[in-house]
Amino acid sequence: MPELVKPPPDTGPALLCRGVVKRYADVTAVDGLDLEVRPGECFGLLGPNGAGKTTTIEILEGLNTPDRGEVRVLGQRWGGGDRALRERLGIQLQEAKFQDKLSVLETVRLFRSFYRRGPEPESVIRAVQLDEKRNAWVVKLSGGQRQRLSLACALVNEPEVLFLDEPTTGLDPQSRRQVWDLIDDFRRRGGTTLLTTHYMDEAQRLCDRVAIMDHGRIIALDTPAGLIATLGADHVVEFSVHGELDLEIVAGLPGVSHARREAGGVALIVKEPHVSIPALLATLASRGATLQSLTTHHATLEDVFVSLTGRTLRDE
Repeated sequence: MPELVKPPPDTGPALLCRGVVKRYADVTAVDGLDLEVRPGECFGLLGPNGAGKTTTIEILEGLNTPDRGEVRVLGQRWGGGDRALRERLGIQLQEAKFQDKLSVLETVRLFRSFYRRGPEPESVIRAVQLDEKRNAWVVKLSGGQRQRLSLACALVNEPEVLFLDEPTTGLDPQSRRQVWDLIDDFRRRGGTTLLTTHYMDEAQRLCDRVAIMDHGRIIALDTPAGLIATLGADHVVEFSVHGELDLEIVAGLPGVSHARREAGGVALIVKEPHVSIPALLATLASRGATLQSLTTHHATLEDVFVSLTGRTLRDE
C-alpha cells in the first residue's frame, strides 16, 4: 500500500473533544469529556462496558451528535463539508455485517467504490493477508479472517485517521497478533489510530498513550508505562487465606505500597517481591493463617484501573 502523507507537526491535534456531553434520557454516557489525539499516534480508550467509549468514538466519527461541547476531526467540525472529511477517515465498528455470498474481493471492491481515491482493492487484500481467500465467500471466513476483512474495508480509502472499536474481541491469539501487525503498519506509514479495547496487553503493545474512562469521564491519561508508574511499584502479589485477615497488617509489610481486597483474596502492590513475600509468609505463619494461593505478576493497566475505580475493566 502507498505511503500516507504525514501531516506537518504544527497542524494541531488530529482529534479534539472539549467539554463533550451526551445523554440518553436519564443516562449521561459522556460527561464533559476533554480529549486530544496527536497526529501519527495510536491512542487507546480503556474502560468497562458503559464507560462511554463507544459513544465517544461514534461522536468523533460523525455517527452521533453531542448534546454539548466542541468536536474537531483533522481540524474540522462535523456539519460542513462532511463528505470530504469522511474521505479521510477509516472506521471499523465492533461488529461489521457483510453480504455472506459476496467474495472477499467483491466486498473490498464494493467498499472501495464509496470513495474517490485509494489503493487498488487487490493491494489492500494482500496487506491484510487475505490474498488466498480473495475469491472465498464471506460466509466461509473464520472469525479472524472476517476481522481482517473488516479492517481492509476501513483502509480502502487510504485514511489519515483509523477508528477501531474493539477490533480483536473474540479472536484467537494468532489472529489478534495479525491485526496488531496491521495496526502497527498503519502507524508506521503516518496514520493516526483511536482504539478502544478491553485487552490490557493490546493497549500496552499498541498504544503510545492511553486514557482510562469511567462514567463518561477521563480519570487518567498517560503513556502505558506512565500510568503503571502511578501505582508506585512494579509488581502485584495476589494471595488468599482460610479465614479473615486484617488488611492493615499486610498493608504495613516491608515494600508494600498499597493493599486492596479482591474477590477471593488480597492484592498487594509491591516494589520488591523478594522482600515483601517472605515478610508476608512470616506474618501469616505467626498468626496461624493457612495460605490457599499466591501468585505474582508485573503491574499492568488492569491494576491501574482497579486501583483508580475499585472495579475491573471487564465489570459491567
